[in-house]
Amino acid sequence: MVHTPPVEGFTVLQATPAVRAGVPRRRRPRPASWLPPVTLAALVAAVLYRYGVSVRDMLVFGVYVASGLALPGTLLVRALYRGRRTFAEEVALGLALGYAVEVPVYVGARAAGMPLLAAAWPVVVVAAFAAVPGLRRHWRRPAGLERTPLWVSWSSVLVLTYLLAWSALTFFRTHALTWPKMGTVPVDMSFHLALIGEFRHHMPPSVPMVAGEPLLYHWFIYAHYAAASRLTGLEPVLLLFRLGMLPMLAVLVVLVGMTGRLVTRSWAGGALTVAGTVFLAVPSLYLGSNGSFTWGGVPDLAWTSPTQIFGSMLFAPVAVLLLDLLGHRRDAGRWVLLGVFLLAVMGAKATYLPLLGAGLAAVAAVEAVRRRRVPWPALATLGATALLCLFAQLVLFGGASQAVVFSPLFSMRTAWGELTGLGEHARPGPGSVLGITLVYALGWAVVCCGALGLLGRTRELLRPGVVLMLGIGAAGLGTVFLLGHPTRSHYFFLWGAYPYLVAVTVHGLMLLLRRAGIPRKATLFAAGAGVLVAYAVPALCHVVIPLRPGEPGALLYLPYLALAVLTVAAFATLAVRAGALRACALVAVMLAAVGLPADLHARVLKYAGQFAGAVPPTTIEAISVSAVPPATLTAGRWLRDHSAPDDLVATNAHCALGLENPCDNRHFWVAAFSERRVLVEGWGYTASNLRRWHQGELLEHIPFWDGRLIAQNDAAFDAPSAAAMRRLRDLRHVRWLFADERPIARPADIGRFAHLAFRSGDYAVYDLAAPVPPGPRP
Repeated sequence: MVHTPPVEGFTVLQATPAVRAGVPRRRRPRPASWLPPVTLAALVAAVLYRYGVSVRDMLVFGVYVASGLALPGTLLVRALYRGRRTFAEEVALGLALGYAVEVPVYVGARAAGMPLLAAAWPVVVVAAFAAVPGLRRHWRRPAGLERTPLWVSWSSVLVLTYLLAWSALTFFRTHALTWPKMGTVPVDMSFHLALIGEFRHHMPPSVPMVAGEPLLYHWFIYAHYAAASRLTGLEPVLLLFRLGMLPMLAVLVVLVGMTGRLVTRSWAGGALTVAGTVFLAVPSLYLGSNGSFTWGGVPDLAWTSPTQIFGSMLFAPVAVLLLDLLGHRRDAGRWVLLGVFLLAVMGAKATYLPLLGAGLAAVAAVEAVRRRRVPWPALATLGATALLCLFAQLVLFGGASQAVVFSPLFSMRTAWGELTGLGEHARPGPGSVLGITLVYALGWAVVCCGALGLLGRTRELLRPGVVLMLGIGAAGLGTVFLLGHPTRSHYFFLWGAYPYLVAVTVHGLMLLLRRAGIPRKATLFAAGAGVLVAYAVPALCHVVIPLRPGEPGALLYLPYLALAVLTVAAFATLAVRAGALRACALVAVMLAAVGLPADLHARVLKYAGQFAGAVPPTTIEAISVSAVPPATLTAGRWLRDHSAPDDLVATNAHCALGLENPCDNRHFWVAAFSERRVLVEGWGYTASNLRRWHQGELLEHIPFWDGRLIAQNDAAFDAPSAAAMRRLRDLRHVRWLFADERPIARPADIGRFAHLAFRSGDYAVYDLAAPVPPGPRP
């Protein structure tokens, strides 16, 4: 094959005489092309080894991902997907498909009582591709694969290296695999562990911390982790704290780059889309740590919100396939893959479905008006999306709202309380709310100003793929202004839409620069000026947040007013010297660069302050961290090893340790370590608790809704008697008591009515089915 000059950022391949004569020539990969992935793999191995992962566990997990997910998935992609792609993109699509297929297979195998049967599907796929003559050709590397420019490979490796380094600094370092540091992780991690344990042993699932409570949540990620643990023998905590998220992040980076490349039709556009997705954020022009503007994104959510990253990874192929299908590249294979990924997204993170619906509705409307014909592909996908959205809401989530409410400017009111230091119970006036709303809107205008480059190119603006990206991005951004949630989970709509908002912004900016004829040196100069502005404005305005008592709230508007004045001045000066079009292009680059260091800068400020003990976490980050004694793990693991999966446990541990008054109802460690269902442990994230939340109330302080049940539960620990034990055993079907005996006035009394099976420190496990020896027990 020989190369012709690039067209629209792609390399066009023409057949050589040998190929035209029917003698295909196989192009061998350049040795240098393997250097980026090998370098990344070595870095990952070194970091994991440094943070407690053995070489054996790395090899076991690597073999599982490669042979159990990537290999069968890639073979299926080669058989079904005819779109242009690179080898890395093909493997990323295959790995994503492997995740999408594994979950329902494991669910079926677990429901049948044979969880290890989940290992059969990759064996069947590989055997079919080896045995069926028409499928054997897919073992060979497709001749039509595009070659990734070396600089693009290295740019992706650099982004992944940053994510790895940031994971090591802010997560691996603080989330140890051993005690005592393992006992100081945020409570959300015990919640995730408990759900993984639930899927290791039960199907259909329920909330393991409150027996009988339905699991109305995005739970596909936990089924995947349970399958991975079953098939590899690795502990769930190792998968959750170290290994499981790494291949998902790699898939997400590669496919976001592929999306950007398809939208912009250039390699540079794909690389910039990846960089923008990871680094770009609404600029905070204040001094001090600020999570109100920069919270979220891939680095923040990679490990603490596995459902979001799993959903993002599975939605990325949906975007790729739709860009093909809406661009009139339609075949049965693409439709099959789209259906599989839509089903996977439904249970992985259903927040993507409304975003997709908004984008498809925009495409259908534009195509109907523009071409005066029924846009069947968009309408068909929109109909399927609507059906899946209804199924998810009514069946998977049981009609529960998960405490997401329609509350216009909820985020702005909460941000006002944080920025002024008045707290989340502050009641700002209409003028203050409007001011913060304008500040936030200006921040997003800075981030997305490059999209204005589409205004002068009607054909590009109305391209179906671009309209899809705009619809998804607008819907995600709109939720921040219109919805509310006690823990700001409505932000997940925004962060789900973020890569696609960035893709269309990069596309518009590149069109604007090309149209204005801005040379590369001037572009770099404008970007450098933007980074300088991002640091100069906060330093000159010197607005420190939270504001000190007595300082007027109007100070919050000063830095953004200064940015607006500076932008107008820069545009006027450049317009006089270079013309309005070039001025628009250079100012757009400058403003985009203002947001480029915002994310990293905010993280450095936040974690540097927290490491020094000077900066408390913001409301968004205030997830309780308490020291869980090592005895909790010891007793929990003993119970896991000496009980049946269907045994029910009762415990008196309901409040996060150190947060008993008022009670923080997010105690999940008993279910997490024992992998058993608990009659009542912590109820903070249950649908029943979320349903009872009202604005202005703290979710974690809502009492348990069934007073009689919790009274019967606690009586066995606080006032033990034969009748109390009989009620739990015969009426509630409890087999074990997991007692935290520190708050119990007379712990020895429990042993008079229940058989002490195990003790570790202040924690004891009692067996209600075993006979109690006569006489007093110590």
